[in-house]
Amino acid sequence: MNVFVEKFADIKILRYSVPEFEKLELNKKIYIYYLSQAALCGRDILWDQNNRYNLAVRAVLENIFKTYSGNRESEMFSSFLVYLKRVWFSNGIHHHYSTEKIPTGFSEDYFDELVDKSDWKSFKIPSEKNFTAFIAEIKVVILNPETEQKRVNLEANKDLILSSANNYYQNVSQIEAEEYYSNLKSTAGTEPVSFGLNSTLVKESTQITEKVWKLNGKYSKAIEKVIFWLDKAVEYAENEPQKKYIRLLVEYYKTGDLAKFDEYSIEWVKEQHGDVDFVNGFIEVYGDPLGIKGSWESIVNYKDKEATKRAVILSENAQWFEDHSPVSPEFKKAEVKGVSAKVINVAILGGDCYPATPIGINLPNAEWIREKHGSKSVTIENITQAYFLDSLGNGMLEEFAGSAEEIERAKQFGYLAGNLHTDLHECLGHGSGKVREGVSTEALKNYYSTIEETRADLFALYYIMDEKMMELGLVPSIEAAKAEFDAYLRNGLLTQLTRIEPGKDIEESHMRNRQLIARWAYEAGKAENVVEFFKKDCKTFVRINDYLKLRNLFGHLLKEIQRIKSEGDFEAARNLVESYAVKVDRPLHDEILLRFKKLDLAPYAGFLNPVYELKTWPCGTPNDVLIRYDEDYTSQMLRYSNEYGFLPIEN
Repeated sequence: MNVFVEKFADIKILRYSVPEFEKLELNKKIYIYYLSQAALCGRDILWDQNNRYNLAVRAVLENIFKTYSGNRESEMFSSFLVYLKRVWFSNGIHHHYSTEKIPTGFSEDYFDELVDKSDWKSFKIPSEKNFTAFIAEIKVVILNPETEQKRVNLEANKDLILSSANNYYQNVSQIEAEEYYSNLKSTAGTEPVSFGLNSTLVKESTQITEKVWKLNGKYSKAIEKVIFWLDKAVEYAENEPQKKYIRLLVEYYKTGDLAKFDEYSIEWVKEQHGDVDFVNGFIEVYGDPLGIKGSWESIVNYKDKEATKRAVILSENAQWFEDHSPVSPEFKKAEVKGVSAKVINVAILGGDCYPATPIGINLPNAEWIREKHGSKSVTIENITQAYFLDSLGNGMLEEFAGSAEEIERAKQFGYLAGNLHTDLHECLGHGSGKVREGVSTEALKNYYSTIEETRADLFALYYIMDEKMMELGLVPSIEAAKAEFDAYLRNGLLTQLTRIEPGKDIEESHMRNRQLIARWAYEAGKAENVVEFFKKDCKTFVRINDYLKLRNLFGHLLKEIQRIKSEGDFEAARNLVESYAVKVDRPLHDEILLRFKKLDLAPYAGFLNPVYELKTWPCGTPNDVLIRYDEDYTSQMLRYSNEYGFLPIEN
């Protein structure tokens, strides 16, 4: 299967295959089908979470696309189409990575023409508004660069809520939100609750309240559909523990009770025997600058049994890795509990995992659950394979690698080393260490996500070159570890800059994490020339002169990052992130962008989902699930809006 689908703006669309889906047992196929339907039903929730205007903007843009009677071959209509595709990709009007507002590429006059020459007879606007006022409002939202500027603002010395355009807070300042949740925590019991994870914090008059995302609460119509398909999935679950945690998840959706979510998370971690698994709910907090609110996401997957062997080896040796970690003994777990790992093939992506998706996951996020009950870690094999297949022969490696040896190492070991890094990052990195009693992850505020990703990456980098990895048969030689070091510094110092617009700084947490590690290691090793920049043919490259010393530097930084997390040291987190992770070397950036432009590549990629079709007997009983890969990007986006668009355009 050809993984490449299309390219527009800074984005390419790929396909992933679902290996041997047809050979799965019928019950597993039906189970995956029902879970995949639940995964798609929450799409509108994420759109509304990202910005309060997103659903209205999407409805307007899609109606124009479907009914515009003007010249559809013009340059301006092509610009409109690119904008629509970018909005689809980002689940809203802000770039999925930088979170900055997406420029339209067309003028206000052209927007007026698009509206005038489109059919609005079947378009439903909010009941309290007239069409003219509604369209005027949407016009300002998408075309005025001063409104809804940035979905997530992490800039220091600003009110992080009031300067962010996400829809997690309404009429509430950062100080008010922090005080509200601090008061809730002061009355909590012995086991902490993830207060605010599933609600919008709203101030009406002088009263601050939470609008909880639950059945008969906010987002009820979409949650009702999620519950409907989860109820169907229960009948085909592989074992009783799966049925138990699905029913707990449904109960959580019905009540909004965060203690019920914790109960579900514990049972989910404990279930280890099934092949099929899924994530569904309000999970990651990257979209909230305070790191409190969970964006809605879902992934449905099944185990890749052969590839899982390497992950099992890591999880079985988790205590060894914890004991030999370079962090201070007081921040190590005396007993590593419940660390499980597997390699999966994803069957469907939903919410905040679609179209752009992670390549690995470690959950649950609640620190107390991880310490008492453990966590599940996965590497997504069919996604990393699709990325690898797409990268073959695109010229990126040859352009930015500094030597023929580096290129050869990457070709021979890069795919394996990258997957091992993800295994270590997700399975052991996120699951390692402990925090002091009374310390909350929220103590690091807007720096938490960057610090946590830095911690997990450093754990992976430190251990991928350890002799233990070779002893366990996971790393074939030190050359594989060198390939990962090469790739990480090449990305952190050079190639990830292709994702940053000229004159901009780094905003996204994972990108900040990578530059923090690479730039810190470069600076810390300067005296011994551990890592250096060098020029060849007027181009800048990175060279590692001493891999073992670099590994030791990673260990030193890991020790400090773990201390920062464990103690909740906000000032130290801020100093590290602001000193190494944010600012961009402008001349170097300009050079990298120029070199990258000549390759005609897209710096970001996302995926189309396969299409599943449930076949039934005349009595309605399922008898098969068919899979196909022929849907194009525009068709999939329009179909999802039509079939899974359950929320009104204002919530």
